[in-house]
Order: sequence, then C-alpha cells, then structure tokens
Amino acid sequence: MSSDRLLLDGRALEVGWWGPGPDQAPTLVLLHEGLGCVPLWRDVPELLAKATGCGVFAFSRFGYGQSDAKPLPWPLGYMRDEARDVLPRVLDAAGIRHAVLIGHSDGGSIAAIHAGEEHDARLCGLVLIAAHFFVEEENLDAIRQIREEYGSSALRRRLAKYHRDPDMAFHGWSDSWLHPEFLNFDITASLEGITVPILALQGTDDPYGTERQIDTLRRHARAPLETMLIRGAGHAPHLEAKEATLEAIAAFLSRRLKRRGNGDRPILEA
Repeated sequence: MSSDRLLLDGRALEVGWWGPGPDQAPTLVLLHEGLGCVPLWRDVPELLAKATGCGVFAFSRFGYGQSDAKPLPWPLGYMRDEARDVLPRVLDAAGIRHAVLIGHSDGGSIAAIHAGEEHDARLCGLVLIAAHFFVEEENLDAIRQIREEYGSSALRRRLAKYHRDPDMAFHGWSDSWLHPEFLNFDITASLEGITVPILALQGTDDPYGTERQIDTLRRHARAPLETMLIRGAGHAPHLEAKEATLEAIAAFLSRRLKRRGNGDRPILEA
C-alpha cells in the first residue's frame, strides 16, 4: 500500500493506492460506508489488486479517517453532493483514467448516483455492496440502536482509532439518517440512468437493509445486472464472507472487463 494525501481545493483527503497505477491498468475505486475510512477496508484492497490485476484506490471522505473536517450538521443530501461534486474532482485529482466504482453501503449509494446521473466517461463498471436505494425501517431501527449505545459503548473507542474526529463521523452520518426529512431519500430514478454493467451484493443477515434493495435495483436498472445474496453475511460481506465476496467481484470483472484495442478504454461487456 502507498499512503498519501490528496489535495482538493486546498483541503486534504486521506488516500491509499495498491497495485498498478492508473496509467497501467483500470482502477477499482473504493467508496466506504457511513462509518468507514481507508484503513477500515482492512486487507480487501490488496486482495482485490492481486485477484484482478487492477489498481485499487481508496479515499476517506471529508469528515472521516484522517481527512480534513466536514463540520456538522451535514446536509441531508450529502450523498448526492459526494456523487455529483466531490467524487468527480477526486477522480480528476487522482489521475484516474478508467474506473470501476466499488461502493459499500453509503458508498454504494454514492456510486449508483454518480453512475446514473454524471455519465462519467471514465466509468466502466459498478460493484454495489449493501447499497441503499431508499430508506427501510429496519435500517433506521439499527441506526437508532447504535446511536443510543454510542456514548457508552466500545464503538466510540474503536472509531477513535481510525477517525481524527469520531464524533463528527458518527453524528454526521447518524443524525442525517435519523432526521425526519431523510425518509424522502430515494435514488431509484438514478438507477435507470446507469449504462455500465453492475454487480450487486447483499448479505442475507444485513441489519441495515433487506433484499428489497436488490429487488428495487432489478426493477429499475437498465444496464446489464448481476446480483448475489451472500448467505450468513451481514452488512459487510467483503469482511464477513470475504472469500465469497472477493471471488464474486473478481469473476464479474474477469467475465466482463475487456479491452477493445491497444490504448482504448476498457469496457465491461454485456
């Protein structure tokens, strides 16, 4: 892993690189969950680079990890802001030429919005892990529970190992999701605009989302779509069922990632 800081409008983002650079191979861009950051991907980036031959790039969004702050309260449309405004500039600043977005939870929602609305010419595929396309009561119940436990539980101590300001990360995420107006969050219309192949993964025991998320994607997606329910996995199948998840991603890319010619943009074929 190569650790670095990436400047965006004079503000620093924590980033990590694994495997070949963007001038040598397509780049798998990892977009973390609502309490995630670069180190919390654990060994997944390294394993993905080895399994696929692609480069892997991860960054901690503002307010997370060792990235610069994102003062509270966060706007309720923070995921759309990330997808439409921040992510394109991160890809520019990182020099990424051909990207497959791999988004987990909130990161999956951000990836889907970006793919469906921005029509980024660099994008050649999408992997969505436990992504949210609309709000489910099960999700809110799980967030309410950990918010009640946050101050007196080990969660804050664990988050403090990875986040410069764990309270900012936790409350930016949880207070947004639990705001009454957040019930209006629904990105199903964005799914219809996705034009690159999609792999969607969901744990069968995910407390933050149900198979209804996958069903919604099946109904709305117009692009080639593969889905997989991972038995026994919760909200983080890439950590809880690592072998099955990484095999699914590597197989998806192996089947679909093709080069049309020397120097041409890689594509994921239907």
